[in-house]
Amino acid sequence: MLSRILGFVRDLVLARLFGADATTDAFFVAFKIPNFMRRLFAEGAFSLAFVPVLTEYRSQRSFAELKEFIDKMAGTLGLVLLLTTTIGVIAAPLLVMIFAPGFIGEDEGKYELAVEMLHLTFPYLFFISLTAFAGGILNAHNRFGVPAFTPVLLNISLIGCALLLSPRMKEPVMALAWGVLIAGGVQFMFQFPFLYQLNLIPKPKVAFRDKGVIRVLRLMIPALFGVSVSQLNLLLDTLIASFLVSGSISWLYYSDRLMEFPVGILGVALGTVILPNLSRKHSEKSPEEFSSTLDWALRVTVLLGIPAAVGLLLLASPMLITLFHSEAFTTNDVVMSSRSLMAYAPGLMAIILIKILAPGFYARQDTRTPVRVGIIAMFANMAFNIILVFPLAHAGLALATTLSSILNAYLLYHWLRKEQIYQPSPGWKLIWLRTGAAAAIMGALLIWGSGDTDAWLLLGTWERILHLAFWIILGACVYFFVLISSGVRLRHFRSA
Repeated sequence: MLSRILGFVRDLVLARLFGADATTDAFFVAFKIPNFMRRLFAEGAFSLAFVPVLTEYRSQRSFAELKEFIDKMAGTLGLVLLLTTTIGVIAAPLLVMIFAPGFIGEDEGKYELAVEMLHLTFPYLFFISLTAFAGGILNAHNRFGVPAFTPVLLNISLIGCALLLSPRMKEPVMALAWGVLIAGGVQFMFQFPFLYQLNLIPKPKVAFRDKGVIRVLRLMIPALFGVSVSQLNLLLDTLIASFLVSGSISWLYYSDRLMEFPVGILGVALGTVILPNLSRKHSEKSPEEFSSTLDWALRVTVLLGIPAAVGLLLLASPMLITLFHSEAFTTNDVVMSSRSLMAYAPGLMAIILIKILAPGFYARQDTRTPVRVGIIAMFANMAFNIILVFPLAHAGLALATTLSSILNAYLLYHWLRKEQIYQPSPGWKLIWLRTGAAAAIMGALLIWGSGDTDAWLLLGTWERILHLAFWIILGACVYFFVLISSGVRLRHFRSA
């Protein structure tokens, strides 16, 4: 929660200082490329392959064997990351050309600026991937707080560089690239004291032939394809948006950031917590408890995800106006960003569900099924992009993401049921009816009372903040009041 709130503060500072123009488009591309690689290798395929194997070592092997595995994994991963980072820095012009071809030849110099910033941001991949490696060790030992807090340091670094460094630079937006690089190093060093407490600070050894390392790599290769599908969809959106009017990439970024708030608090948090627990249940051959853990996570997702999606859909403009509207982030930027946010909102539940359902396969060391599902969703997303971008521009790209995410979540759920990995516990029909009714009443209240865009623009800054807080709190109170009145109790959402 703290990380996401500071993320909002970061985006508020960026929007008010830099707005949404050619320079911010260039920065978001330069940051998105190493971030894509991070999600692909570190928090994506590597973590999904590493944590189940590490959990097995912890539960079935001696501490000495566990430590030896961590040392060899650290050295092997570190070497791969070093080579990848070096190639990435050298190939920065080519990478920008691939991921944002619409920048080439533009008078604003977006291409050259994006290349210059990518030279600084790409090494972030090296540090943040090792940070994710350390976080995987901590998560496997049920130390979830430290890895969850670490992104706070990225937000602090970007805010500090935006406020203090940008006024001193010839091109102010370059300060953000420096902020990314600094944050990578700080986040990496932050993990060491907590690994020291576990006596698990790695002594890197390169060992590609180690049995444990080989197992992780074998699991990682199909997982890499599975995770890359969603990331490739995001990069495809960026590629297409680079051909649209200047500001399109930034509009998608700011609307996506509001989506990331509930996804991070609910989806990422639940996915992070249940993966080592599901791995342990699988290792202990407890299929009933495995299914029960999944069921609990799905119930919590429905309880909190449905009202979050309704709130994002109906309060899109008020939230964007309150957080970002300024002389730099204009009324037109608000209108354009709200269109993409409203297109993203119906897919919120699906995006969260993917983060819950996919660990059901990865914990069983089945990385192939999510790959098959992901490939289907990727091709669907490409088709939706082509169909929707012409009539809806950047909002069409957001809607394509929503539709492909719904398909992805449905197929994951279908396969879990088909393989009898997950068996829903009794009471689901009532849960859907009650949460749906409560969300509908909450939505009717927000439509009736929250007002239109013009009314919000006439309010002062503090009036906007108070009004937005009032409607969010009132909506939440009405939602939970209706749920409680219909007979829903906290015990219905507790883990078995």
